[in-house]
Amino acid sequence: MSVLEIRGLNKHFGAVHVSRDISLSVPEGQCHALIGPNGAGKTTLIHQISGVLRPDAGEIVLAGRNITASAIWQRAQAGLGRTFQLTSILPSFSVLENVALGAQAKDGSSFRFFRPAARERTLNDTAMTTLERLNMAERAHVPAADLSHGERRLLELAIALAGAPRFLLLDEPMAGLGRVESAMLTDILADLRRSIPMLLVEHDMDAIFRLADTVSVLVNGQVVAQGTPDEVRNDPAARAAYLGDSKT
Repeated sequence: MSVLEIRGLNKHFGAVHVSRDISLSVPEGQCHALIGPNGAGKTTLIHQISGVLRPDAGEIVLAGRNITASAIWQRAQAGLGRTFQLTSILPSFSVLENVALGAQAKDGSSFRFFRPAARERTLNDTAMTTLERLNMAERAHVPAADLSHGERRLLELAIALAGAPRFLLLDEPMAGLGRVESAMLTDILADLRRSIPMLLVEHDMDAIFRLADTVSVLVNGQVVAQGTPDEVRNDPAARAAYLGDSKT
């Protein structure tokens, strides 16, 4: 059974049809990558999956549960973890506090307690374990504002992981990273995908072709090609729409 299933999703903004009968599925242990030119509708699709936008038609099913009409916090409790195109952290809080709040949000308490979250032993232990998993434990007590851009990307991933997600929604996690940082994050995601299936929106094609089991090409709100990375790389429609005419 697929962990995430998108069935016939449609979304309009006035006369503009931004999601056109989009269907895709992500099984256990796999990464499904979504690529496409700017304005293709990738962000709109991500917003519908995460609960920021409500689709006009279609269904979103997470681990067998229909979450199409669920609120954002209900999706988090159902196991949906998300990172953002732009980092979403609390810069005046420590790394540990940011991650502890991610664990707290999973319990439904969200941000009611703020700073005390990292002083609760269970949340603190969860946060430290997550940071160790990403090799960030030594930065636990550093203010998030003092992190490098690459470290902030890792912190955002740690916040998502602290909520024990059933599924990860990754919105351009490589944005703004240099080659070395991007390769490091790709290594981490390659390891994570064994235990947490994910939908990846990304422009870094090296990361896409290393991580993805399946790639969907979105153009004008419609999936124009879908298959393995090699199949998409050699698909004329995909090359014309996004990858260019070269097969390299």
